[in-house]
Amino acid sequence: MKLKLPDGPFRAYLFDCDGTIVDSMPLHYVAWKKALDEWSCAFEEKQFYAWGGRPVNEIIATLNEENGLKMPIDAVAKRKEDFFCEQLHTLKAVPEVLEHIDAQHGRIPFAVVSGSGRNSVVGSLIALGILDKFDTIVAAEDYENGKPAPDAFLLAAERLGVSPKDCLVFEDTAMGVLAATAAGMACVRVPSAAERNCGTAASRPA
Repeated sequence: MKLKLPDGPFRAYLFDCDGTIVDSMPLHYVAWKKALDEWSCAFEEKQFYAWGGRPVNEIIATLNEENGLKMPIDAVAKRKEDFFCEQLHTLKAVPEVLEHIDAQHGRIPFAVVSGSGRNSVVGSLIALGILDKFDTIVAAEDYENGKPAPDAFLLAAERLGVSPKDCLVFEDTAMGVLAATAAGMACVRVPSAAERNCGTAASRPA
């Protein structure tokens, strides 16, 4: 399945990480389950995917509120990240996105814009051998308002010195697409692994 990009030209590409560059969402769910099971906190898979793009700390805080729990946010986030990193040796790239990274690397600047923590993002990119292709990484620690707020994408554009209107965002989640749109950026939606495997949803500009 080929990614159909909107008409350019664009002066920078901004990539979400999980589910966009790397096919990591199933690994993240396993990590979440292990970390939250230690607190007897349920986290259904459907809810996990619906919250795709939210910062880790925000997810834990919301689960605390919904379940009447007092999980220590930083400690649970660290535990979840550790469980994810244990699985990095099994990580694979999303080939349809990697194709565009390889084609445009060195021509325009790239940024990663993620709701995950920096260690998780950097670990994923190192595992795939592509960390050096990105000029900046905007991770959960770098902004206050997570997707669907535009803050993270606007920060990435500022760091790259590129106007938002000249940026193209690659995103797999509805929240991410909303954030890119709110930032005034063009966006292409990356189909999920299930969609790519069965070919039922052609990728399209968002």
